[in-house]
Amino acid sequence: MTCAGVLLTGGASRRMATDKASILWRGETLAARAARVLGAACDPVLEVGSGVSGLRYVLEEPPGSGPLAALLAGARAAGSQGPVVLLACDLPFVEPPVLSLLAEWSGRQTVIPVVDGRLQYACARYGSDALARAEIALAAGDYSLRAAGDGDHDELSEAQWRAVGSANTFADVDTPADLRRLGLS
Repeated sequence: MTCAGVLLTGGASRRMATDKASILWRGETLAARAARVLGAACDPVLEVGSGVSGLRYVLEEPPGSGPLAALLAGARAAGSQGPVVLLACDLPFVEPPVLSLLAEWSGRQTVIPVVDGRLQYACARYGSDALARAEIALAAGDYSLRAAGDGDHDELSEAQWRAVGSANTFADVDTPADLRRLGLS
């Protein structure tokens, strides 16, 4: 199965006080790095954001309306009714094997990793049912990725994703303190 990949690079980055997508780490911006690893597992791959990754990009409608609108904008632009693998650029330790695990998942169309007992919606695969729920939620004013993922889905256990990924795979970078703690600054 070939899954489309949607890279999220938007967001206000208020807590970071700078654009997270443009943060340089190991010679690449977080956006370019995320585009590269997503492209290793998905086809086609596109960015929803301001075009900082080097991928073809689109904006969510209305601009700045959040990750649920971005997921839908990306799926539409990719011409996908699902499944779609979503990756936020502020997850710098996600590697291609984890994304391939999501893209090639043989269970339900929607699969969401579990990290420390919580669902990781910003790096997950969303199927056609989840995208349909997202459309309804967005029309009702709900902008949370939970609206797409809270229906029928499989959970990718920590043991399953740790078989191909490191312990910090889903460590996100939201603040300058996160940059220091994770060794990215």
